[in-house]
Amino acid sequence: MKQIVRLFTLVALLVGVAYGARAEFRWGPTAGATFTTLKFKQDLIKVDNTVGPMAGMQGELMFPGIGFGIDIGAIYNIQGARLHLGDKKIWAVDGYGTERCMLHTLSLPINLRFKWTRMNGIEDMIAPYVFGGPVFDFTIGHNKLDAMSYAGGSVGLQAGLGFELRKRWQIQASHVWGMTYALKAVKLQNFSAREDYWTVRLTYLF
Repeated sequence: MKQIVRLFTLVALLVGVAYGARAEFRWGPTAGATFTTLKFKQDLIKVDNTVGPMAGMQGELMFPGIGFGIDIGAIYNIQGARLHLGDKKIWAVDGYGTERCMLHTLSLPINLRFKWTRMNGIEDMIAPYVFGGPVFDFTIGHNKLDAMSYAGGSVGLQAGLGFELRKRWQIQASHVWGMTYALKAVKLQNFSAREDYWTVRLTYLF
C-alpha cells in the first residue's frame, strides 16, 4: 500500500509540473476487449483463455513539443479463464468439471508514453505512440467458484503501442503481465495464479 501511495504522489507531482509547463490534458471514454488467461505457479490443470469486455475513462497529459507524457485511466474489466478442475481428483470428487473463473475488476493504469509528433504535419492525420507502466487491478466482484479464493486486487506491468487518428481517436493494444497473485486454490495452499492478458481499446479524447 505504501508503494501505491508513493506512486500516486509521484503522478500528482508530474501533473503539477506538467501544468506549470503548459502541458495539454485531454480525457474521454474508452472501450474494448480483454483476452485473458491465468498463469498458475504449477502446471496442474489445463487453462483456457477467455474474452471479456472493458469500458471506462482515460486521460492523457502530454508535454508540448517533446512527445512525452503520461496517461491514466479508470476502466471496468471482466477477466478470467476456464479451468479444467475435473481433470484432477482433488476437485473432481467435489463435483467440479470445466469451470469458468471470472473476475470483475476496476483497472487503474498509469503509463509513461511517447508519441511521434514531429512528422511534418503527418501527425495531424496519424501519430504512432508507445506506452508502459503499472496497472492496479482491484477486484470488485467474481463469479461463484468455491474452489478458489480471490485477492482484493493485483498489480501488473503493461506495455503497448497505438495510433492516434486526427488528434481525437486512439486505437491501441497492450499486454499486461501479472506481478502478484489474483486468486488461489482453497485446497492447495501454494496453487495460486497471476493474471496475464491482452487488451485492445478504442478511445475518443475531447
